[in-house]
Amino acid sequence: MSQKHLKEAFISNLNGTSLLEISAGLVLAPLCLLCRGLLLILYYLHYGKHLHSRKYSLLFDFLVLISPLLFCCTVLSRILFFMPAIIATFCAGIFGVIYSQKKHEIQVPFRQMVKDFQKTPLDPEYIPAITVFRVYVNVLTSISILAVDFPQYPRRYAKAETYGTGVMDLGVGAFIFGNALVCPEVRCKSYVRQPKLSSLAKQFFSIWPLIFLGIGRLLSVKSLEYHEHTSEYGVHWNFFFTLAFVRLAASLLLAIFPKTKSWIIAINLAVLYQLILNTTSLKMFILHGSGGRDTRVGFLNANREGLLSLFGYLAIYMASVQVGLCLLKCRPTVKGWTEAVCFSLLIICMLFVFLHVSQAYADPVSRRMANLSYCIWVVAHCLTLFLCFVVTDLILVFTKLLVKGARVPCCWDIGKPPGTSRRRGMEAVPVWSEGRLSHTCLISAINKNQLLFFLLANVMTGAINILIDTVRSKAAFTLSILHLYMFFSCLIMHVLHAKNIVLKFW
Repeated sequence: MSQKHLKEAFISNLNGTSLLEISAGLVLAPLCLLCRGLLLILYYLHYGKHLHSRKYSLLFDFLVLISPLLFCCTVLSRILFFMPAIIATFCAGIFGVIYSQKKHEIQVPFRQMVKDFQKTPLDPEYIPAITVFRVYVNVLTSISILAVDFPQYPRRYAKAETYGTGVMDLGVGAFIFGNALVCPEVRCKSYVRQPKLSSLAKQFFSIWPLIFLGIGRLLSVKSLEYHEHTSEYGVHWNFFFTLAFVRLAASLLLAIFPKTKSWIIAINLAVLYQLILNTTSLKMFILHGSGGRDTRVGFLNANREGLLSLFGYLAIYMASVQVGLCLLKCRPTVKGWTEAVCFSLLIICMLFVFLHVSQAYADPVSRRMANLSYCIWVVAHCLTLFLCFVVTDLILVFTKLLVKGARVPCCWDIGKPPGTSRRRGMEAVPVWSEGRLSHTCLISAINKNQLLFFLLANVMTGAINILIDTVRSKAAFTLSILHLYMFFSCLIMHVLHAKNIVLKFW
């Protein structure tokens, strides 16, 4: 068997993992973020200054925010269920140290502190969890696209062949979810009226880089005879095309229907698509092609998975637009966000109930078809992850109330009365971002050039696979390659951020 066919077999015919394991893995990123924030506050408490060194800050962020995820998806995957408890215990210990050292300065009871915390003003137009969510989806995807080619990455985390819930199956939908949260229709204020034709023209122009990248990936894969998973999107289709066409289709729908009703469009799309799958031969066509012989003759037949799954991804996008609009509601205090967390928990519980019903009576989760169960699963888990980031930020705000003057990059700043922000939109850029502290933040660095980061990860993944026999690699070698790969990607983003360079020209 050739190296190409060996690697294709290595990532094919898999069944995914359990919903419980994916849920356990979801909290790792927020816990790493919490650990980083608490350590920075502890540093300020001990030394009376912030960590301004760009060199040490990059190394610190990488070791705390990214390195644990590399270990958890490879050599520590067998004890994944214990890792959240271990990191949470470590965070509790750091908080205990901070609280014990400031206890003698606190003149009010803990209960009164909590009441005062609820009244703490927050910038309603500064939502750090959005950017942190989008950056971490990018980071986790970049880790997985290379790690999946190594034997230390559990096969159950890779994309499922037909039915199943793999970690990488969730990553595809999370990318759609994250893009919709900050789409122009969400970021545009209700009092700003833009001609629909002008807005559509901008959307047509804005997707050309994705089309260009999709064509580039197609040509490079075919010319280099790079291994590919045909049943993932098809012979010629890839995820760049999916991103582009979903965004374009969503813009057309939102130009016709009110954006506040996007959740209704999402439900109708997902349910109607599932009904067609169950009542016609469309499901058999997607799984086995025309004639049931898995033929790839003709453009539609060759790319049936990528083309027909667009309906499911479009439903996810429209649902995410509704989430983004809900986040725009003014919540100028901690209490407002606490209420939003409680409401979101209720929605998440309902989604998991619907997921159980959908899997029992409609179809199991299938990324290949992007069916109803897949749409519900993606939205439920993305909301869960986003909620975890919000809770993390609230904990850090409470800790910063204990240590006056402490600041954490990409976290809510405190002490700013509502309505004083000069910024607009929903990108998580702190009000003090023009200072030195923001230039030492790895999350801000990746956020500034997200598409470049993802493109760089794809190019490096291809180069490493061509140069290295990944399938037969040992654990130590695998970890070294993954760390070098991620650190180099982060270093490039860090340097660009330090020089205030944004490589976006569309």
